[in-house]
Amino acid sequence: MIVSCDAPKEPSAGSSLNGSVETKSRHLQNGPVWETYRVKTIERSVVRAVVLDVDGHVLLFHTRDPTYPELGTWWELPGGGIEPGETYTDAIIRELAEEAGLAIQPDQIGAPNWRRRATFRYRGQRRINVEVIVLVQLPVPGPPVDGVGRVEFEDEDYFDFRWWPVGEVLASDSRFYPGKLPHLLEAFLAGEQVDEPFEQWS
Repeated sequence: MIVSCDAPKEPSAGSSLNGSVETKSRHLQNGPVWETYRVKTIERSVVRAVVLDVDGHVLLFHTRDPTYPELGTWWELPGGGIEPGETYTDAIIRELAEEAGLAIQPDQIGAPNWRRRATFRYRGQRRINVEVIVLVQLPVPGPPVDGVGRVEFEDEDYFDFRWWPVGEVLASDSRFYPGKLPHLLEAFLAGEQVDEPFEQWS
């Protein structure tokens, strides 16, 4: 069992009903002023994929959130919410078709060996994700991404993609989602169970 570094405190039960209090700075002539405001909190079940091609490259989306430009950009595993009535297998097949134009069969999808909870700011909301991550193996080199099935906000969020060599991910100091991707990817690809503590990503 793989466990990453100590986790921050999770949001308290019921936070999704009451929202969370956020802070942001507003720059005035005399300097920044910090303001507090309440945002809606949404908890959801999510599946993400480490999509590995035949040459040992992993698909990552270069991502931003136009609502929070101060977060900069990062590289993110594909995936998304598990809809009512879906299994994680159903959901990742749908998500990879929508986000990347990949036609994935169930026998290409591994077990959900990486489990995690994370929170982050997203488009004016506080998201709390209960996530599983699965390995999806392609028998071909990584193809170009076709995002024709994306909804409008995904085209704004995902502005580029890259098939990263695994070794480059492990050695990179770029920002990723999940944040511990460079530290946990090797163990995950080796078939180990990854139970990651709660991550406050933003």
